[in-house]
Amino acid sequence: MNIPIRTLAVGTFAVGTDAFVVAGFLPAMAASLDVSPAAAGQSVTVFAAAYAVGSPVLATLTARLPRRTLLVSALAVLGLANLGSALAPDLAVLMITRVLAALGAAAYTPNAGAVSASLAGPEQRARALSVVVGGLTIATALGVPLGGLAGQLLGWRAALGLVAAVCLLVALGVRAVLPPLPGHPRVPLRTRLGALKRPGVLPVLALTVLGMAAGYTAYAYSAPALAAVGIASPAPMLFLYGVGAVVGNLAAGRATDRWNASLVLRSGYTLMAASLAALALLAATGATAPALVGALMAAWGASSWCQTPPQQHRLIDIAPDEAPLLVSLNSSCIYLGIGLGTALGAFTLPSGFPTVFAAGAALAVLAIPLTAARTR
Repeated sequence: MNIPIRTLAVGTFAVGTDAFVVAGFLPAMAASLDVSPAAAGQSVTVFAAAYAVGSPVLATLTARLPRRTLLVSALAVLGLANLGSALAPDLAVLMITRVLAALGAAAYTPNAGAVSASLAGPEQRARALSVVVGGLTIATALGVPLGGLAGQLLGWRAALGLVAAVCLLVALGVRAVLPPLPGHPRVPLRTRLGALKRPGVLPVLALTVLGMAAGYTAYAYSAPALAAVGIASPAPMLFLYGVGAVVGNLAAGRATDRWNASLVLRSGYTLMAASLAALALLAATGATAPALVGALMAAWGASSWCQTPPQQHRLIDIAPDEAPLLVSLNSSCIYLGIGLGTALGAFTLPSGFPTVFAAGAALAVLAIPLTAARTR
């Protein structure tokens, strides 16, 4: 892959670090703001919901902007919003800044995916998409654990300040290497949402929501969830989750190009259901097995992030002429799923982490026959 595509992936790394870094220091942030972990975890839900709603709206409002200008501006907004989050005096201000950060992310991620697909060409489209999405998965492998470590050593506010700095530096990098690319004709929001009526689009997007909700039911609460299975320090296990996410995402892109999207998705959901069910069993029995937990975390990460390249590939196959629009809608559905999964996790949290893990496993099981139905 060429340098512009890899630089766009660094941008999605910044976005992913911002979106998921809270999982590494959630208990400390909750204590600092004098709220419960479940309440602090809703900052993830608010981010995801704002992203899901904002993505199609911003795609309409910014359609005519040159792509380079749009991507650089989006990263700048993301960086400044993170600086605001780092300085937030209470939960209400934190929520507002998370909404602003989500809008920056919503303007960046789908356009980065669409630009990478156009730069790569049809024969390497899924692989290019997996490279850009790989920025998100590498964020879970490196950005989130490092953010958690920075939160432990320097405090969660300093960790978010570092995320802000990364976003602003990447904005400069994208400005330097991305070739000038024109905007697109403005498509009314009603027309954009009208794409949902195209045959095959709605089932794919619904599956994105369900699959991401399954993968993220427990993720925002990773630190206490890992404590429930005998892991005192979450950073190494979050790193293993991230390694699995990177491998799963890149392997999914190659496998989709070589075989087919439905096979990749069915395999991923089966692995997700099995790994989350095993974590639920460990939490319920109180068994201590660090090596097994590490393997399950890697499997959980791989299965969560193997979804996006085949799903984007299916949507672009349905309507190649509307690729930016459909990638934008899929990106909204990713974050809608993350938000719903995080909300479900907060709802089941009082029942204990065996229930939280089991809820995610149940959603993954539901996704398997839906994928098979789509194949038929």
